[in-house]
Amino acid sequence: MRLGPDDPQSTLTSSCCSAVHAIGQSPSCLCAVMLSGTARAAGIKPEVAITIPKRCNMTDRPVGYKCGDYTLP
Repeated sequence: MRLGPDDPQSTLTSSCCSAVHAIGQSPSCLCAVMLSGTARAAGIKPEVAITIPKRCNMTDRPVGYKCGDYTLP
């Protein structure tokens, strides 16, 4: 499953944002998915994946939550 484009400036699809919002209800789950080996194997860069909740305009995203070496913006 590809969560978002590699370009952090690109617009995400509504289906992508819906999926991210569903798993984003649990910050630890969101981090586990975005930083998983499966995501990396699919070519998803963690530094870009971590920006997806903000790019999807998730107002209830856990801003400042630490995901490994990354912090949710």
